[in-house]
Amino acid sequence: MQDDLVQQLKRDPNYHELVKTRSRFGWWLTAAMMVVYYGYILLIAFDKEFLAAKTGGGVMTWGMPIGLFVIVFTVLITGVYVRRANNKYDQLTQAIHAKVKA
Repeated sequence: MQDDLVQQLKRDPNYHELVKTRSRFGWWLTAAMMVVYYGYILLIAFDKEFLAAKTGGGVMTWGMPIGLFVIVFTVLITGVYVRRANNKYDQLTQAIHAKVKA
């Protein structure tokens, strides 16, 4: 019974679309996060003077807002993924469930 269910799922075009789109989108978000995070790390490693430079007349340096950007970016791309998952991926998953139950 389980093997039949697995084979039925593997033949479903909605399943293939779900796997393909979710995987591709996940890799794009991963690449974006890696660029931002490792860009910040490389900036720390190779341009400490820039990060230590003051942003204005105060005491804050450029390292603080750029580090905050990395954190905010992480939260934003998580939100983007959740929104897409709730809209597109959940619809595909429901379509797959409906076909399997029928």
